[in-house]
Amino acid sequence: MQVRTTEIALLLSLGLMLAMPPARAQAAAAPKAPAPAAGASTSEVDVSGPYQLVQTAANTMLMALDAHRAQYRRDPAKLHALIDRVLLPHFDTQFAARLVLGRHWNTATADQRTRFITAFYNSLLRNYGDALLDFTANQMRVLPYRGSPNAKYATVDTRIRRSNGSLVSVNYNLKHDSAGWKVWDVVIEGISYDKSFQQDFNEQINRQGIESVIKRLEHGATPAAIQRTTGSSGTAGSPAPSGAAKH
Repeated sequence: MQVRTTEIALLLSLGLMLAMPPARAQAAAAPKAPAPAAGASTSEVDVSGPYQLVQTAANTMLMALDAHRAQYRRDPAKLHALIDRVLLPHFDTQFAARLVLGRHWNTATADQRTRFITAFYNSLLRNYGDALLDFTANQMRVLPYRGSPNAKYATVDTRIRRSNGSLVSVNYNLKHDSAGWKVWDVVIEGISYDKSFQQDFNEQINRQGIESVIKRLEHGATPAAIQRTTGSSGTAGSPAPSGAAKH
């Protein structure tokens, strides 16, 4: 199953293009509020729990996209700004980058770590962010969270309906800290985003060094292009971040 492009798009959206039929029905029955301007602040995302984070961020993104989809399609910079404002604060980019770099995080300089985080995120956004415009309200469902409310780590399961009607399992691993809940990994059909890219980048870094990989990302190379260079494939991941690199 080819899910790489979908995987990246879902990573950027955190799978938050939620489509809960009851909520949509209530919205249709209620009087419509004025649509927010494309650059205006969107409703607050609830970080009090893992399910709440996924659901409220989904509603925020979906409302903005439904109101201004044509405008975002004409001006991708506004879509990227929306993603930065609504989704990025709720994705732990540093923790994810540590996992992607693995042991190379420990040998990277502070400057290289910062540049990798920025270049990796910008590469995903630049090359795959526009895929969000093709998501509609009936493509995603967030399943009830059954974990402990006091847990430090959690997984929120979702299902994505593809154009042929088949369902794809997309799970979001989150962790809790002083700022609330944040997503740190996306697992699609058992394939961990963090571990998949860790293998891809590790092989290339071993060959040419971390600076080479960072510069390729900074100059527009996609993570998929780096993966093709190594010829590696993704590996299955586990929700527990026991192998995370040290600070």
